[in-house]
Amino acid sequence: MKITATELDGAFLIEPDVHGDARGWFMETYTQNKMGDLAGINFVQDNQSYSSQKGILRGLHCQTNPHCQTKLIRCTRGEIADVIVDIRRGSPTYKKWIKVILTAENKKQLFIPKGFLHGFVTLTDDVEVQYKVDDYYSKECDRSVKFNDAEFGVEWGVENPILSDKDKNAPLFADSDCIFTYEGK
Repeated sequence: MKITATELDGAFLIEPDVHGDARGWFMETYTQNKMGDLAGINFVQDNQSYSSQKGILRGLHCQTNPHCQTKLIRCTRGEIADVIVDIRRGSPTYKKWIKVILTAENKKQLFIPKGFLHGFVTLTDDVEVQYKVDDYYSKECDRSVKFNDAEFGVEWGVENPILSDKDKNAPLFADSDCIFTYEGK
């Protein structure tokens, strides 16, 4: 398992070892004793989403305290452009974002610590995304921020994304109550 730090402090790209032969392949998608500094995470819930069309954008989302979540994201069917934004006040990468291409074929995963907004846009039809979280879903703590907030300037690569009503009506970051504090390394 190869774990590579991204340019956003605390976020990592994970590339599992894939073992294949004529029958197919096998990989460990999460192995706590191989995760190094990430091993202290106790994932408690697995989630899966399906998006039927190319151009569906889900995000930007997070859960606030006391139920904020660390996530481990992977695409198991199709392709997505996965975006995270660091919103931890005091972080050296505050308000910075990255975009990572996750596909069923490349099998890469993105580790997202607490205090980040997360979203993705589908690059193909028929997309499935699976992710682990370290706290349960809380409707009271569920938040969205406008995907095209100029404060971040995320380049999604899609002009007219297909959005849910929740994401269409999401507030700008400046008007949200998404408040996290950077706790250092």
